Amino acid sequence: MPGGPSRRRVLAALVLAPVALSPLAAGCAAVGLDDGPDPLIALADAARADALLAAAVVADDPGLAARVDPLQAARTAHAAALDAEVARLAGDPEPGTAAAAPAPAAPAVADLAALRAAVTASARAAAEAALGLPAARVGLVASISACCATYGAVLG
Repeated sequence: MPGGPSRRRVLAALVLAPVALSPLAAGCAAVGLDDGPDPLIALADAARADALLAAAVVADDPGLAARVDPLQAARTAHAAALDAEVARLAGDPEPGTAAAAPAPAAPAVADLAALRAAVTASARAAAEAALGLPAARVGLVASISACCATYGAVLG
């Protein structure tokens, strides 16, 4: 018998290596999470801006309220859900205790085309953000993307 490890030991080591090293790999992956601002913050800001634009569209043309009010309510709920997720990940038990985001500026153009463009851009931004998020956060962001894409299509 030669002096090196047996073939069985080498195969066992190869089979068990991923299991043994997975905690180390998970630790390395977690290190990169603090590389920049939470992408959900920008999505929440966009949701607030979309809700403000929707309110301006209805103020400009009250006849659009039936079409636009559900969008405004959805985008307001999106902002709240995203803020809650950011607070949860930051360890803040109360989402309202975090520094409030500045109110978005009033939109320069408040018409249905501008609202559709804004909501479509929000759908794209959420879809792109979802690609780089952990699985626990993808569901929220993907559902927001789908909702925005649907409203963009309906308003068109």
